[in-house]
Amino acid sequence: MSTAASTATRTEKDSLGSKEIPANVYYGIQTLRAMENYPISGMRAHPTLIRAIGMVKQAAAEANKELGLVDKKRANAIIQAAKEVQAGNLNDSFMVDVFQAGAGVSFHMNSNEVIANRAAEILGGALGDYSVVHPNDHVNYGQSTNDVFPTSMRLATLLELEKLYPALNGLTKSLDQKAKEFHKILKSGRTHMQDAVPMRLGQEFAAYAGAIRRATEAIHQSSEYLRELGLGGSAVGTGINTHPDYRKKAIAHLAKISGQKVTPVDDMRYAMQSNLAMAGVSSALRNLSLEIIRISNDLRLISSGPNTGFAEVNLPGLQPGSSIMPGKINPVMPELAAMVAFQVVGNDVAVAMAVQAGQLELNVMMPTISYSVLQSITILTNMLKQFTDKCVAGLTANKARCDFYTQATVSLATALNPYIGYAKAAEIVKESVATGRSIIDIARDKKLLSEKEIADILDPARMTEPQRPLEAAAKRESLKAKK
Repeated sequence: MSTAASTATRTEKDSLGSKEIPANVYYGIQTLRAMENYPISGMRAHPTLIRAIGMVKQAAAEANKELGLVDKKRANAIIQAAKEVQAGNLNDSFMVDVFQAGAGVSFHMNSNEVIANRAAEILGGALGDYSVVHPNDHVNYGQSTNDVFPTSMRLATLLELEKLYPALNGLTKSLDQKAKEFHKILKSGRTHMQDAVPMRLGQEFAAYAGAIRRATEAIHQSSEYLRELGLGGSAVGTGINTHPDYRKKAIAHLAKISGQKVTPVDDMRYAMQSNLAMAGVSSALRNLSLEIIRISNDLRLISSGPNTGFAEVNLPGLQPGSSIMPGKINPVMPELAAMVAFQVVGNDVAVAMAVQAGQLELNVMMPTISYSVLQSITILTNMLKQFTDKCVAGLTANKARCDFYTQATVSLATALNPYIGYAKAAEIVKESVATGRSIIDIARDKKLLSEKEIADILDPARMTEPQRPLEAAAKRESLKAKK
């Protein structure tokens, strides 16, 4: 059956009156009211949220069928229709804007109407003939928006995260590979954006990998609270109009349908009042994004140039970078990464405001929580794949430039501290900055150490790992101090 509107209509009634609806659509009067009331963004429900509510509706119908609460014929038709929702076959029938009635009532009724009409059609009935399958009495039996929407939102988030983890693992692996590839390349470290002691370019990238790995672990940990579901709580978390066994059976079916390890929450009131679980995931996504922003900023800095910047690494050239400057190539993937991450940080602010805005037995701000978290996961997943494949994987080192900075950093003098003391080392740095001469040349002229000691102590590679002081030089300086 086509979901496209036609000139023919059917009449549907609800508690507010009657309306004419296109005859061949699966949605009903409450969806139409929402379409008229909320022409806000033009954006509709995330496909994974639609898939998740299809799973919830199937699980509920399976439980109600087992308990004899909905007859087998209707229940089987509802189950078939719910499976079609999960498959995405009816996505075009979900018409409600993401910004809508509080708690997601409009989205939920859109779901009930679509499944009811499709189930009626399966049974040979006409669209809009709710005597065959009713959106409230059959599809929604024993349910409320107040337990169905938060359950669907949590489940959708778990499902969408399954797409994010491979992208995160791919980035971590690529950064680890660069850490190994660049292990022997020395460069100047920088703190406060000033010269610091030498380090290995590979160490810099290993640290990036460590940050992403830990951010991934934090998302995994925070998502565990999403597995506690309040389905069966009904209107206020007390389970009104539900069979005593419904809750356990419905969630067991949902676990099997979704492949997710979901369990009944120990307090259904908590699951309805609080969105701590969603806030935790959103916060973890924000923290990941802060790391992505930091790393993208670093890549833009160390690839800056090619002639007037750091130019320590070379990013893949993906497109011309200017409409006026010929040959200019910009770091477009780090720029993209930062912009996506900024959006996720902004989404987390919206989530935080919505999470604290719940009153008494229900948080009605769930539609914006769901939209923000799911959008964050989706855009991070898509961005990370591109960032890894088109930036990190193809990144190369400019060894000559790194070597130059390694020898040029005045913080080489830090290695002299154990042998000549901080004050004398500071004098050498001051002279180097004033004259432009290298730390090694000045140390040699002052005859503070032997040539071998200078070569060993001021070896940049030696400075990249913890080392014992050279005994001969340390002993001589100790004797000088005693005199």
